[in-house]
Amino acid sequence: MTPTEYEYLRKFLKDNSGLDLSADKQYLIESRLLPLARKVGLSGIAELVQKLQAGSRQLITDVVEAMTTNETFFFRDKVPFDHFRDTIMPEIIKARAGRRSVRIWCAAGSTGQEPYSLAMCLKEMGAALTGWRVEIIATDLSQEVLEKAKAGIYSQFEVQRGLPIQMLVKYFKQTGETWQINPELRAMIQHRQLNLLHDFAQLGTFDVIFCRNVLIYFDQDTKINIFNRLARQIEPDGFLVLGAAETVVGLTDTFRPIPERRGLYKPNDPRAAVAKPVLAGAAPRMAVMAGR
Repeated sequence: MTPTEYEYLRKFLKDNSGLDLSADKQYLIESRLLPLARKVGLSGIAELVQKLQAGSRQLITDVVEAMTTNETFFFRDKVPFDHFRDTIMPEIIKARAGRRSVRIWCAAGSTGQEPYSLAMCLKEMGAALTGWRVEIIATDLSQEVLEKAKAGIYSQFEVQRGLPIQMLVKYFKQTGETWQINPELRAMIQHRQLNLLHDFAQLGTFDVIFCRNVLIYFDQDTKINIFNRLARQIEPDGFLVLGAAETVVGLTDTFRPIPERRGLYKPNDPRAAVAKPVLAGAAPRMAVMAGR
């Protein structure tokens, strides 16, 4: 891969997925895109770049999906789900007692473990949500992972990562060497393809937004833009949940951290929301591909 080809692919990936690669990630692109090039009958990276420049729509989708990290597992990091059970939902149940409905968005929901974990949390609340309308929207850039999420079928290895055994027995059915989450929980989730770089106003407003372990891939300007747009999609008393390595601090005033609740944020008054200025050359580059 020539320096020119690498710079083209860096810009292509940033423009199409938000992925912000540092100047020394040629090995990462080669490891992900060389197998794709061979799979579609191309000789290598150079020919793949030529096809992208010619505007091959299917190849554009294939390249973006090949570079997307879909690392996820049930109840990942545990703390956000403790917050959901102990802090978020008690407040939501009290605040929404009149309308008896709750809307939750899992952005970058990947193969479904996060939205299904939330669905299990909600089912465990039992009578507290009897008669409530619960809506969970799970979005992801990749259509391939969305199809897996819709099916709700997981390997033995996948269900052993973070899923308590009592939840497995209660909410899954084993078929051969795989496990499928039950139809009742699958029906709680709406799966939609969405690129966070694009407009998401059509999704409507939410009481809770989980947007974990995806913004770490973006540069500072892109993060600010997404935070400001998320603020317009969340109820004034709603909650935003970020990954452990993510924060709004120093980027925007649209959200404020909740003390002693790592990764949990509340929206500020939108009239007071001001994006922090970005200093020239200050936008950090992604140094390491972390799991999503």
